[in-house]
Amino acid sequence: MNTNEKYMLRALQLGEIGRGSVSPNPIVGCVIVHNDKIIGEGWHRKYGDCHAEVNAVNSVKDNSLLSASTVYVTLEPCSHFGKTPPCADLLVKHQVKKVVICNFDPNPLVAGKGIEKLQKAGIEVIAGILEEKGRELNARFFTVIEKNRPYIILKWAETADGFIAGENFEQVKISNTLSHKLSHKWRSEEDAIMVGTNTALYDNPKLSVREWTGRNPIRIVIDRNNRLPAAPDGGASTRGFILNSPNVNSIVSEIAFLGTAVGSVIVEGGTKLLQSFIDAQLFDEVRLFRSQKQLKKGILAPILPKSINIIEKKNLRGDELTIYKNLVSM
Repeated sequence: MNTNEKYMLRALQLGEIGRGSVSPNPIVGCVIVHNDKIIGEGWHRKYGDCHAEVNAVNSVKDNSLLSASTVYVTLEPCSHFGKTPPCADLLVKHQVKKVVICNFDPNPLVAGKGIEKLQKAGIEVIAGILEEKGRELNARFFTVIEKNRPYIILKWAETADGFIAGENFEQVKISNTLSHKLSHKWRSEEDAIMVGTNTALYDNPKLSVREWTGRNPIRIVIDRNNRLPAAPDGGASTRGFILNSPNVNSIVSEIAFLGTAVGSVIVEGGTKLLQSFIDAQLFDEVRLFRSQKQLKKGILAPILPKSINIIEKKNLRGDELTIYKNLVSM
């Protein structure tokens, strides 16, 4: 690993701290280096607050060092006025020596304009360092802009013999306590959570972050015939979609119509809804818990597609967690 990669990796680690707090903004980390020593660090902490570059600059004790320093940032510095002033202008103001960037910003409001500002000010710019890791960090941000839809995660728990629920939608606890806690952590990191009509009707789940600290996702339910009760007390806010057909493309289009407020969705069931997303290739990840329990009868779990790769597998006190990446997501 060379010097640029070493410090960019640190910037990526810092950016990750902001996951679940900055949407619809991208996740960004920043490191400032002088004479091979980190003199400033920062990350985007919360939507509407200072960006990573501002926090990193503000952490530098001796600003006179900035003109001889290199700034490592995971995404091209913004060049426009939004909730905060342009970060590119801040770096120009301090006349930093060099800016090393992980990813170009595909947002039309930026899209190379930040780099152009820096270069016109005489600042050396290097881009594309650990680019793939940066795209992974900001998969949701890139999906919204490039595919005009939210990043979609399909998640369920199934028994060792392949059932997702008991007969007649009977509630059965399949995964263990540790798996439940991890699921709630995931909820805190995404913008919305979706279930189908039967799951909402029979379980009426809160779909909230009860076993973790963080914000509740928006509660999205599919309800074509207005059969569902209101969200349970303490649940996430409810947005029900009343559709003329159960086509998942229509569902995703309606979510996309909400704009960047919903940049990611976890689909938690039931089998019919999950299988619809799988069959349409409209998903980016599958997160699957397999317990050691057996039901022998009940509602079968969705069938995994062939077009996925395992990216992670671990044992959670008996539950097997497998995370898959879709190779041909639409």
